[in-house]
Amino acid sequence: MVFYDVHTHKSLSDENVLQIENKYPNSVNFSSPFSIGIHPWFINKNTYNKELLIVEDKLQHANCYAIGECGLDKLKGVALELQKEVFLKQVELSEKYKKPLIIHCVKAFKAIIALKKELQPKQFWMLHGFNKNIQLAKSLIDHNFMLSFGELVLKNKKIEETLRQINLSSILIETDDSDVNVKDIYQKIADIRNLKVAILQNQIKQNFKRIFTK
Repeated sequence: MVFYDVHTHKSLSDENVLQIENKYPNSVNFSSPFSIGIHPWFINKNTYNKELLIVEDKLQHANCYAIGECGLDKLKGVALELQKEVFLKQVELSEKYKKPLIIHCVKAFKAIIALKKELQPKQFWMLHGFNKNIQLAKSLIDHNFMLSFGELVLKNKKIEETLRQINLSSILIETDDSDVNVKDIYQKIADIRNLKVAILQNQIKQNFKRIFTK
């Protein structure tokens, strides 16, 4: 059975892993499944409109599964208002091309939730690299966010506690920019939930198929 890695910056050759590789407007290789977006760290006020045109073009590519990562970061990047402007333009593209949104969010969860409530998007919004407590996890899930968990599952007890309590229909799994094998993350989450890996794989497959419709 396939292991789904929904957000990675690495290129892996493994027939048992389906990975969505993160791409940027200046990327050149789109020969395998990918997402593409303008990350809040890399917004350039002089070029982002041109980059959005590239993103829009690539969203129509046969291998494109999602838009992102994009989002809001209160600790790094350009002014928050410009981040929000570029994020909202990518939300529009998500809706126009019926692609889920992979979101980078740092200390801006209230703002992201508020935007989702205001905009009422039809496409799924997925928060990647989720590593917060159960209270925030439940709040996000109540607002129909998907939560993607990565390598910190292997070493963060707080995330273990979150994963013990949430419904597995709301999670996905990723490696992001780590060198960890996605299969190890599956194994850890299966252990946390006292499940066989194959059962977790089947649940993630169902989640993936529901969100990343092709």
